[in-house]
Amino acid sequence: MTQQDTLDLIKRGCDELLLEAELKQKLALGRPLRIKAGFDPTAPDLHLGHTVLLNKLRQLQELGHHALFLIGDFTGMIGDPSGKNTTRPPLSREQVLENAQSYREQVFKVLDPDKTEIVFNSTWMDKFNAADLIKLAATHTVARMLERDDFGKRYKSNQPIAIHEFIYPLVQGYDSVALKADMELGGTDQKFNLLMGRELQKHYGQAAQCVLTMPLLIGLDGVNKMSKSLGNYIGITEPPQEIFGKLMSVSDDLMWRYLELLSFESMNTLTKWRAEVEQGRNPRDIKVLLAQEMVARFHDRTAAERALAEFEARFRQGALPEDMPEISVASSGGMIGIAQLLKQAGLVESTSDALRMITQGAVKLDGERVSDKALLLKAGTEVVAQVGKRKFGRVTVG
Repeated sequence: MTQQDTLDLIKRGCDELLLEAELKQKLALGRPLRIKAGFDPTAPDLHLGHTVLLNKLRQLQELGHHALFLIGDFTGMIGDPSGKNTTRPPLSREQVLENAQSYREQVFKVLDPDKTEIVFNSTWMDKFNAADLIKLAATHTVARMLERDDFGKRYKSNQPIAIHEFIYPLVQGYDSVALKADMELGGTDQKFNLLMGRELQKHYGQAAQCVLTMPLLIGLDGVNKMSKSLGNYIGITEPPQEIFGKLMSVSDDLMWRYLELLSFESMNTLTKWRAEVEQGRNPRDIKVLLAQEMVARFHDRTAAERALAEFEARFRQGALPEDMPEISVASSGGMIGIAQLLKQAGLVESTSDALRMITQGAVKLDGERVSDKALLLKAGTEVVAQVGKRKFGRVTVG
């Protein structure tokens, strides 16, 4: 592989590479580069949006470079407001460590464990005393910190910025010093923090790391970035049928972005598939390949084949899923309303969500569409409840 081929692979799907000339110089050294990617353990479960960075780290591993998967257990207790307009609440040490363990269990579904070094920034930050932190803080001015977009917006709108929030980018930057990173990966919302690493490395007499920013993956709604809070996500620990079905619901246009950022297929293969679709091939065929690849990665190949077979049976032949959960719900006075039934069964988040889904025609009982929001079911009733295309339950009213 030529250096240009290597650069093309590294830049695949990226938003920005700073600086390409410096990266060429580092690659020319002929040694494995130390590639850092940091994750604050603020949430214990990963979704496909998180794996965009992990995929890039995996590609760099396959090129022979050393992956430093940094769990920010120290910075997680500060709370990073990146992309937020308010202070993010810090986590306790216990919460951070619990979430960090979940990360460790999940990241190796993407990364090669034999080529990954998991590090915690508490290893060096716990040794910092008050004087050390003050010296670190002295390397940058308040004006420089206000250049960060979210800080600047909050300052201009008279929203409070706590002093400790300025510490976060400094500590993240110092992580690069401690690890002697050659390159750091991060989302586009982390650019300020990643560049901080470059500046601090120069301050401490090190060669500045290169910075590679990756785009934030758009969620299933096709509008907002993938987020658990918005409900537009695909969790990597979800059942195979859920992962498969959700990916099949992605729009044809968004499918290509998912392939570029999530698939391990070569760009030549993706170019070939795009040409085939332009010549008349059904984009659904390509979506199936993406869904199978993701299910196989996070489960196994057998699960991927089973998910495809079940998807085909359910949506082409109207079959019910084989592993439908058996659910009991409690009635009140011998009756239960349809919205409450769906909520208790875990098929919707709330009764208002249930009413909205009924209005959209997305609720069925025993295969019949429900239109009556005031529908009552008696105790002892057994029905197959369905919400949307993927949520089913065999519900017994108690």
